[in-house]
This record gives sequence, structure tokens and C-alpha cells, in this order.
Amino acid sequence: MSRAGAARRIKHMSTPLRPRTTTAFFTQSVISFAVSLGVTITGIGYLHDSRWIRGFLALGLLYVVTSSFTLAKCVRDRQEETAIISRVDQARLDKLLAEQDLLRVEDH
Repeated sequence: MSRAGAARRIKHMSTPLRPRTTTAFFTQSVISFAVSLGVTITGIGYLHDSRWIRGFLALGLLYVVTSSFTLAKCVRDRQEETAIISRVDQARLDKLLAEQDLLRVEDH
């Protein structure tokens, strides 16, 4: 394999792969989140307890929602970082293997 071919292969291997989320899955996720949040807020609003208890539950719900978004972002960032490191390591290995011509016969 020539160096140009190996370079093209390395370039091709380092092209980032973007996992695609379908529109249907995204829409289902948004609707599910909206329904669950709406139903929970409605339930808190119709409680027969005092305003303090409803306020506490609403504040707790807000905290859970924001911390869920933060956790999802951290998980996504960690997965992206792992994928990038993996691609860099794979490119280094491919480059090393491309530089080592195992079929070359050296004349003494």
C-alpha cells in the first residue's frame, strides 16, 4: 500500500461519525417530556395541601428537571470525549501501521 493510499485511509478513518437521531424519536421525546411535566405541574396545582407544600413540590420539580438536563449534557459530553479519544488513538495506530511496510525486503 502506498503512503498516499494510507494517508487517504487515515483521513477517512478520522472523519467524525455523527450518530443521527430520527425526527420521530426526537418528537416522541419532546412530547413525552412535555406531557410528564404538564401532568406533574397539574397534579401539584390540584393538591389539597397548603400553598407551602405545593410550592415546595414545585420547586423540587424544577430542581429535578434542571438537574436532569445537566446530567444528560454531562453524559453526552463524556461520550463525545470518549469517541474523539478513540478516533485519535485509531488514527495513530493506522498511521503507525501504514509507516511499517511489513512486506518490504531489506537488502544487506
